Amino acid sequence: MGRPRTPLLDRERITTTALELIDEQGEFSVPQIARRLGVQTGSVYHHVDGRDGIVELLRERVASAIDTRTLSLEPWDAALAAWARSYRAAFAAHPKAIPLLTTSPVRAPRVLEQYERAVTLLLDAGFALPDVMPVITALENLVLGSALDLAAPEAMWELPDDTATPRLAAALDAVGEGRADRAFDLALEAFLDRARALQGA
Repeated sequence: MGRPRTPLLDRERITTTALELIDEQGEFSVPQIARRLGVQTGSVYHHVDGRDGIVELLRERVASAIDTRTLSLEPWDAALAAWARSYRAAFAAHPKAIPLLTTSPVRAPRVLEQYERAVTLLLDAGFALPDVMPVITALENLVLGSALDLAAPEAMWELPDDTATPRLAAALDAVGEGRADRAFDLALEAFLDRARALQGA
């Protein structure tokens, strides 16, 4: 029997399958990937550096949807805001991957390069070196929390009896559609105001 023209296994297929599993169940295992691809578990390990290697492939896949051109915009605060919006959209597409990707160190070269560009943006804008990573980390906290919020139900509060919490009921009625987007815009502007104060300090 000749070899199949399309390989049964490669890094792209492993990554796609792992991401499908995470989107479905919030986790993956190498045996699950192998079963879904119809191969032996050991065959998967021939293509990746174990589970940690798959996590980094997942990080690269999700982060590849972030538009890095935003980091070339001017002025710096417009660049950060545009990067934050693109970053949020990329992770909101795979919210169940967020816990996995935020609890393991970043090693993927293409993702590290994106951080290098963000650091350069802030340094070139005049931020003090000790402030750079706190600014980036704070922005990530905002972005990833909002990405999870985007995946949540529009109505996150269920009130069995409006009379028990009348002010909460009135506030919920008043918020209208797009609660997550409005909350993100508010938090992003507050973050940028604080970042501008740091930059000018």
